[in-house]
Formats: sequence, structure tokens, C-alpha cells
Amino acid sequence: MKIDLHIHTTYSDGMWSPQKVVDAAIDAGLEAIALTDHDNVLSYDVAVKYVDELTKKSGKKPLEIIRGVEVNTLYKGFEIHILGYFMNVNDPDFVEMIKTQQKARVEQTKAIVELLKKKAGIAVKFEDIKKLVANGGSIGRPHIAKAITVKGGTGSVVEAYNKYINDESPVYVKRNSVSPHEAVEVIYEAGGIPVFAHPFDVDIAEEITKELMHYGLRGLEAYHRKHSPAMVEYFSTLAEKLGLIVTGGSDFHAPNPINGQIIMGKNFIPDWIYDKLYEEKHRLDLARN
Repeated sequence: MKIDLHIHTTYSDGMWSPQKVVDAAIDAGLEAIALTDHDNVLSYDVAVKYVDELTKKSGKKPLEIIRGVEVNTLYKGFEIHILGYFMNVNDPDFVEMIKTQQKARVEQTKAIVELLKKKAGIAVKFEDIKKLVANGGSIGRPHIAKAITVKGGTGSVVEAYNKYINDESPVYVKRNSVSPHEAVEVIYEAGGIPVFAHPFDVDIAEEITKELMHYGLRGLEAYHRKHSPAMVEYFSTLAEKLGLIVTGGSDFHAPNPINGQIIMGKNFIPDWIYDKLYEEKHRLDLARN
């Protein structure tokens, strides 16, 4: 079964709408995908509705949509991303966490907009940035960088990142994100499966993995486009040693800017990952009941 468990849409920093993602996934021969927007779960219902429409037209369901999220957290100077699958998005603590994350994103963006005007003379409006995201979506660095470029503050989005949207820039303000411990615990208590996303990005990956297990962490994203075969082997072995499941995905945001290639589903993700994800969901449901 061809799957991709890490995909972004215009409800966070993805280039494509949920509908376009669904079309591209079907064209790529995928059978199941998880929409994992940053601090946002709105794309799921949009995608499911679209799949239902396609099913009525053809008489056959073309794609399975798995509910997901990617929560951006900060800990000891590291940005740690926690994926969640199958959680109850109406759980009060989960709703509050998403609300907190969204508020922090807005506050961060407005603070950066103010500093851009004062220190760099770039008059970007918050409303201009907000328009770059789907209604109710998560504003992030890519949207700020694009707005700066559109305003003429830089010649390219890459230049905007290098000059203004990085931790060392005098106009950049860090976001007040939740901790990875809180994200894991909230997802777990909401009936979901918390997974450590692209662990290679974090120098203390093994240390924090063991720590987060005490809060409900149940998986490691071993298969990722940034992970070499050696990294896949390392994190798969670590997961097996710790009794965690392995997940994987392309972390798709947009087609490759160099050649336009759609990399969605290009990672080799073994069939058993899909089965193990559902087995873990079933196991956790039995344990909670």
C-alpha cells in the first residue's frame, strides 16, 4: 500500500489546497495520506468532503485521508515537531493547545511586522500576510518572507529568510510555543498517537525521545526525505529498542522548485507502517477503555 503520512496544505505552509493535494496524491498512486498542517487541523474536513465528492462521481473511494497535525514546539533551544494521528480534535485540552499555538503565531507575526517597519523600513501589513494562508490557517515564516518580497523589501523569498526571518535577525521574534512534553501529552490524552517528526533535525533526539515517552510518545518518524538510509536504519532500530512504532512521509510542502517534480509519496515507505499505525491506534483504544 502506497502511503504518505506527512503532508502540508495552504492551511499552514503548504503551497496547495487540500483539494489539489488530494488530486496530486491520487495522480501519484497513493492510497492513503495524512494531512499534518502546523498547529492546524482544518484541512482534514475539506479533503474528506472532496474525496466524498470524487467517490460519488466514480463509485469508488480513490484515497483514504488520515487525520493528522504537526505541532511546533520549543525545548532547550531546539525546535521539536510533534506529529499527531487520529486524535479527537474536539477534546478540550487539544482545542486549547491549538488555540494557544494560533494566538502565539499571530502575536509573533505582528511583533515582526512592527520591527520590520521600525528597523528595516519595510511596511508589511499583518493583513497582507494573513491573506497568504487559507482562512483559519497557521501563519508562519514562509508567509512573512513572501510578504516582504512582494512588498519589495527583498528580491526573493530566500533573501527575506536570510536577512529577516531567522533567529539572528534583529527583526525576528521567537514564538511562545508549547513544550514537546505538553504537545505529546495532549495528543495522547485526546486519543491520538504522538510521533516525533524528522528526529534527525534535533541533536538531542535520543535523549528527548526517551523523555517524551513518559508523556505518551508512541512513535518516531524514521522515513523522511531528509533522512539518509543510514538515518532510517538508526531511528528504526531506536524505535524497535524503545518499543515505539515507525512512521514516515515526504513532509510535502510544494513541488520541487528546481524541476517542478512532485515529491509527494516519493519516499519509500513500507506497507507495514500503515498496518502498524492502525494496530497502535487499536491497542491504545483498548488500553484507554
